[in-house]
Amino acid sequence: MAGNKTQETDASVPAFIAAIEDERKRKDSETIVEMMERVTGETPKMWGPSIIGFGSYHYRYESGREGDWLKVGFSPRKQNLVLYISDGFKEYGTLLGKLGKHSTGKSCLYIKRLDDVDQTILEKMVDRSYKTSTG
Repeated sequence: MAGNKTQETDASVPAFIAAIEDERKRKDSETIVEMMERVTGETPKMWGPSIIGFGSYHYRYESGREGDWLKVGFSPRKQNLVLYISDGFKEYGTLLGKLGKHSTGKSCLYIKRLDDVDQTILEKMVDRSYKTSTG
């Protein structure tokens, strides 16, 4: 069975962030990297060409598909900053209610800019996801 197409790489996280053209998105990305590094104790790694991840775990589905994925991470996309909360949002109702302006997908948290959210709540979410992500 095929694994995850997005793999950890040796690309430079600082170079990736420095190449972000939008100044606000670049500064927000620097802040998120600092916060995730502090919360997780992990060194940031590039996953594919545009995701910055912290920690990893191995997963295996009943179908036989398996691979490695980041515990927490983010990507500064054109429209939003996308934070990857690996355990989804089922247990995050209270925190999401206090977070501020955002939207969610299955395990993606979308925010336009850090000024739109309570960064203390965001940090709690990152910490919780990191500690509960086991695949």
